[in-house]
Amino acid sequence: MRMVLIPDKFKGSLTAAEVTLAIEKGVRSVIPGAEFMNFPASDGGDGFLEAVRAARPRAEYMEALVADPLGRPVRAAFLWDRDTREAFVELAAASGMSLLDPTERDPGKTSTLGTGELIREAISLGARRVFAGLGGSATNDGGCGLALAFGFRFLDAKGNPVHPSGENLGNIHRIVPPEGPSFFQGVDLVAVNDVSNPLHGPDGAAFTYAPQKGARPGQVPLLDQGLRHLERLVQEQLGKGGCQVPGSGAAGGAAFGLCAFLGARFVSGAHYVLEISGVEAYLEGHKVDFICTGEGRLDRQTLHGKLLQAVVGLANRHGVPVLAVCGKCDLTALEVKDAGFRAVIEVADPDRGLAYNMEHAEALTSRTVSEFFSSLPGGSLTR
Repeated sequence: MRMVLIPDKFKGSLTAAEVTLAIEKGVRSVIPGAEFMNFPASDGGDGFLEAVRAARPRAEYMEALVADPLGRPVRAAFLWDRDTREAFVELAAASGMSLLDPTERDPGKTSTLGTGELIREAISLGARRVFAGLGGSATNDGGCGLALAFGFRFLDAKGNPVHPSGENLGNIHRIVPPEGPSFFQGVDLVAVNDVSNPLHGPDGAAFTYAPQKGARPGQVPLLDQGLRHLERLVQEQLGKGGCQVPGSGAAGGAAFGLCAFLGARFVSGAHYVLEISGVEAYLEGHKVDFICTGEGRLDRQTLHGKLLQAVVGLANRHGVPVLAVCGKCDLTALEVKDAGFRAVIEVADPDRGLAYNMEHAEALTSRTVSEFFSSLPGGSLTR
């Protein structure tokens, strides 16, 4: 039996590499001769740099001192490919949730300034194309923070500077672009993104993601109103009306800001990483029995253009069944089928709490995968 493994991380418990090893161990306990081929995976969020580095080993890790989501100095890494003059930035490295203590999380006060500074550093090295991986953000500023790093100014009705955080967007009266030639002129900026959420509205950045970032229930409508106000100003004052597209709500609207202020274009993160990984060529040249993917939790967000859906599309093109391994599955059996998964392997012990399951995720994954394949006659999904 030959399997291709393309799992995402189990956030907070296992890296993608650890998930891969746990799956291999579980399968080999039942099918000792099983063969595996592993490919890096990312939807543009946490882990984007590692996935790109696996596909581009000549790219170098670089570091810059930038602002964290609350404006404090933090050293953040990015990738620099001298041969192609391309750089890869991960928003989470400078503006991510992981940089804040739980008590500090408040998307009304955070900013993407550090991500803008990281992109500037990459351009200063000579990058002619910059891929910005979006995801894992602690922000809801519509990308105004990263625009500030490139010389944009945001003024209130009295002409005073407005700090571009989520709670201050409604106070912006005028957007002043930088004078003279733009620092990013001639640079191809690419927003690497895998959500389909619009900037605002019931499915927008604030209502969908701000509560996960520490927003209080009463704060969410105000954050949404701020994003609506920002879009209106961008249309009226900058003449940019084409940036409210599916996915513009990614990273608290940072995707919108990259487009509106810096002229970025969007690409699918999962599709891009799969494309550079070489998995397509491998599937064309080898007979594969299963593709196994997964993430910590399968839920409705899984169905909104995330990595797992890209893997299903890839598998469908090659006629290979897809298994999904996850910690917890919140999808119904019909949703699992409609999503294209032949089967879901849920590894969490329902009789144990979250802390136990996260601490023992590796052993639980191996054991549950082993039990699943033990139940399949001949290792086949055809019963």
